[in-house]
Amino acid sequence: MTEQATTVSQAFLLANADRLRALVDRVVPADEYPSASGAGALDFLATVLAERPEWLDRVRAVVGGADTEDDPDWVWFVELVATGYYADAANGGNAGERSWDMVGWSPEPPSGWSVPVPVATAPPVVVHPADLAARYDAVVVGSGAGGGVAACGLAESGRRVLVVEAGRWPGTAELSRDHLRNPRSTFGFAPRTGPSDAGNPRTVSEGRTQLVIGPSSSAWHANAMTAGGGTRVYGAQAWRFGPLDFAMASTYGVPEGSSLADWPFGYDELEPWYERAEWEVGVSCGESDGPWAGPRGRGFPMPPIPSGAARERLARAADVLGVSTVHVPLLVNSVPYLGRRACEQCGTCVGFACPVDAKNGSQNTVLTRAFATGNASVLLGSRVSRLRTDSAGRVVGVTIVGTEDGRDWTADVDAAEVVVAAGAVESARLLLNSRSDREPDGIGNSTDQVGRHLQGHVYGGAMGVFDDVVDDGLGPGPSIATTDFRHGVAGQVGGGILANEFIATPANTRQYLVGTGLVPRSGLEGKHAMRDLARRSMRIMGPVQEVTTADARVRVDPTVTDRYGVPVPWFSGGVHAEDVRARDHTSARSADWLRAAGAVRVAELRGPVRGTSGGQHQAGTLRMGTDPAHSVVDPVGRVWGHDNLRVADGSVHVTNGGVNPVLTIFATAMRAIDAMVRSTP
Repeated sequence: MTEQATTVSQAFLLANADRLRALVDRVVPADEYPSASGAGALDFLATVLAERPEWLDRVRAVVGGADTEDDPDWVWFVELVATGYYADAANGGNAGERSWDMVGWSPEPPSGWSVPVPVATAPPVVVHPADLAARYDAVVVGSGAGGGVAACGLAESGRRVLVVEAGRWPGTAELSRDHLRNPRSTFGFAPRTGPSDAGNPRTVSEGRTQLVIGPSSSAWHANAMTAGGGTRVYGAQAWRFGPLDFAMASTYGVPEGSSLADWPFGYDELEPWYERAEWEVGVSCGESDGPWAGPRGRGFPMPPIPSGAARERLARAADVLGVSTVHVPLLVNSVPYLGRRACEQCGTCVGFACPVDAKNGSQNTVLTRAFATGNASVLLGSRVSRLRTDSAGRVVGVTIVGTEDGRDWTADVDAAEVVVAAGAVESARLLLNSRSDREPDGIGNSTDQVGRHLQGHVYGGAMGVFDDVVDDGLGPGPSIATTDFRHGVAGQVGGGILANEFIATPANTRQYLVGTGLVPRSGLEGKHAMRDLARRSMRIMGPVQEVTTADARVRVDPTVTDRYGVPVPWFSGGVHAEDVRARDHTSARSADWLRAAGAVRVAELRGPVRGTSGGQHQAGTLRMGTDPAHSVVDPVGRVWGHDNLRVADGSVHVTNGGVNPVLTIFATAMRAIDAMVRSTP
């Protein structure tokens, strides 16, 4: 924000302080707990407008009289003020965390921390842009699940590896506290995991309109851009895809308008790599994967995380319904493992860095191993803008762009091999922007397949309120699931899991309750409903397996560029009607489960799904196959026509399962990198 804009906002807030105080206190009036103004709402608004100066016009409209219950600006203002009231005190409100006391929520574990937090993370081996070598044996683009595996496998093979990461390596404190700027929140703020709105646009087709959006918009399809990628702050559900998930087209046929296809290999081929991922990264779970799971060669390395009353209640209800249940597999330590502490079950898990480093991601497992070899280093705050090729079309290196000390820089680095693992959106963008005379439409795109089949997960679910307390306050939250509906639903293509939800912050809990109509939006009635229902509510949610369409895609927009002049991702298309139908079935079954557990009011997640699916489960844009006419990479991740260019992230997924995909990313990357190590560069 410019100094002039800051001055304008401050002057407006000061001049209208009395009117604003009355307005915010309409949203959250005083009772035995502070009103919004008493909790610091005016300070919160000042902080917000310093970050989002374009919101000043909406605040002006409300102050000027747009404060009727059906006015869009008033509805927006109510949500903003209430968000600040229930958020963390560091954001300028909450009156010493009084709202948390009111709803019975604490960021700490129920029994308190056993050690001081946050735990410091070991510094990575960081290379400064000025110290880049002219050539590396391998360049890995991205440091998430796939990129971490690639860096580890290649460094342990003796190769000299450079990891290029678009984000930074923030400390645990920075990523473990902010309730408004984390990937789990949708309050209109860019997440601390990056990137910022400044200089990072994307575009999306909405009807005949093409919109320019930033990372603070859900349509941007944010995947955490920080060291470790999404694994730094994910919920860490570690499901395997089952045998039928690899053969969806053979099992169900191809619905009209869909691009559903089988994987080029089956579950049995990937099973050893699933086992390796579970043991090398660390998964806690019970004994069973559910009725649609494939055979296992070995059990889980850790028992399930201890659970409380919520799991017991839902288990009894499932028995009444005749539904089988399993523990939720989590990439979280239930006991000390691989030199790190066990989970302490705090209130800030999904969307946050783990305060005691018990959540297992790329940054504290495979990347740590890569750095330990002495063969790997990471370049932070930089991105590969294009892959460089020679006159014969062979990939010979990369062009890297970044900013250091306020100055933009660019560098060409040679590499014998390149692994792309930037996530389905950015990986597709990189190949599309890597044009040459031999491949004028981008590397690997001679048959117009790059960027197609974008998928994530459409979610179904329901929220219920109860007469008694059902929230046991135990993180991470998901302790019980049913996998009965992953397949075998009459007349439906595939399906998905259902599980109790991750523990939520008070601001998110309010968003869920208001969004389902179970809590009034404002006033004393809304405040009392939050006080009474926050711990008497429960969510059951689950992803459905999307059937994919070729028109759901990522292209690059030549008319819109980032701060470095690189064309940005452009989203178009949408989900298939079958995905919405599967979502509705998931929502109905979630509601059944909640009612059987004693919910007195239930709201199902329904309604249209607009735009493309992607988000943090993004997949499919560089799908693998056996035919270059219908795929971008071969069964071990090599881009067709480029034997030294591989892809090792979710973009290679043909379908994305009705479960969280990260364990499959770890497993497919391990399989691909092992094949790469065995081959001759």
